[in-house]
This record gives sequence, structure tokens and C-alpha cells, in this order.
Amino acid sequence: MKSLQIAATGMAAQQLRVDVISNNIANMSTAAYRPRVAEFSDLMYQQYLTPGTLTSQVGTTVPAGIQIGTGVRPSTVSMEITQGSLRQTNSELDLAIDGAGFFEVTLPSGESAYTRDGKFNRSVDGQMVTMDGYPLADGITIPDNAQKITISRDGEVVAYFADGQAGQSIGTLSLTRFVNEKGLEALGDNLFRATEASGTPSQVVPGTEGAGYIRQGFLEDSGVDVVKEISDLIEAQRGYELNSKVITASDEMLAATTRLR
Repeated sequence: MKSLQIAATGMAAQQLRVDVISNNIANMSTAAYRPRVAEFSDLMYQQYLTPGTLTSQVGTTVPAGIQIGTGVRPSTVSMEITQGSLRQTNSELDLAIDGAGFFEVTLPSGESAYTRDGKFNRSVDGQMVTMDGYPLADGITIPDNAQKITISRDGEVVAYFADGQAGQSIGTLSLTRFVNEKGLEALGDNLFRATEASGTPSQVVPGTEGAGYIRQGFLEDSGVDVVKEISDLIEAQRGYELNSKVITASDEMLAATTRLR
């Protein structure tokens, strides 16, 4: 019975969907997290009678035919391009991107990675770094005697000192854009890596070329919609149960066949 194998693919698909939903719910409080969604495609069909097949010498054709599907398969688990709400923190090194774009950071290997998590700190040598100590690729270093830092919407970083003099510009933050953000490879720790699918990273000035603005004193919350995730979870659970009932029904039909005399 093909129904056994077909229902098994359905159960596996719903299990994958539950895995994705559970990861979204687990990250409902992760800064700048973008939810994932599982998408599926039907498997190949067995053509017992192809539509349009001739059935007589006068040209009569079959209008629909007989095509039996063989189940479902995962096609992709993609990232939703959804910006979370901006939460005010009033910390001068907390930055949120209001719109598209990523901050570029440098990993210990020298490789570039990208993040929307703007929870930055000052390292012992004054560099602006992530919570894991990765420095911003823009190389912003805050002087030891700086009393206050302001960051404008277009990324200019200005330091103020105790002598009351006018602020001194110490660098400019840029944002990185991609042609296909869904093609980025997730590394964990709120970091992404560029791939062939994402396209070449393009550094732009905040507020230009489609990039968002920088908001100082704000952080981006997770983009997870908990109500939607719970609704999807219930739907996936019901789908899993229905596929299991198909297997039970098929098993009972096979049992009836073995009892024939």
C-alpha cells in the first residue's frame, strides 16, 4: 500500500514544521531574531494514465487521467524578512536598525559576519564590540576620556569630553545590504554569513540605497508572533495526527487482506 509511505512522508513533514515552530518560540525573546517558516513541495507522481492520452482513432482524449502522488517533501526553511519592534533602552551603545540592513562584525578568524543585534559594548581597548567580543568592521574606537557618545541616524559617531568642548567625530557606522537576505547562512549567536545565494554584501550609508536608519538607545526585539506560532503548532499537530490515522487505516486494511480465506 502506497498510503503507508505517503502518510509517513506527511508525518515527517509535520515533524519538521514543529521543529521550526519550536525554534521560533524558543527565540521569542532573542534580540533581532527573524522567524523561520517551513515550506513543502509534493513528490513525483506516478502516471497510470496521462492526461490527453488518445482513447480512439477519431482523436478522443482523456480529460484528466490517473496521477497518483507519492507524498510530500521539505523544499526550504526560509527566514521571514520581518522587523521586530524597537524597544527603548536609553543605553548609548544600544543600536537598532529601523529598516533594512545589517551591522558587519569581524570574527576571530578574520571572516566577516553580519548581525542586526545592536547590543554593543566597549572593549578594554575602547573598541565597539558585540556581546561576544567581536569588533565592528567599521573600527570604531572610543577614547578613554570620552564622557558621552552620540550616534546619528546616518551613522556618524561623535564623542564628547569633560572639558565641554564641541563633540569630536570618531568615525562613521555603515550598514550592509544583500540582494537576497533569505540566502544568508545562520551561524548562531545572532550572526549570519554571506553565501552565493545572498549575493555580494554591499556597504551603504544608513538611510541611503534602501538601507534603514540607525536608532541610538534602542534595540530590536524578536520578530516572532507568538499567537501565529501557537496557531501553526496546533495545525501541525493535527496534520501529524491525521497522517498517523491514515497509517492506522492502511494497516487495518492490510490486516483484513491477510484474514481472507
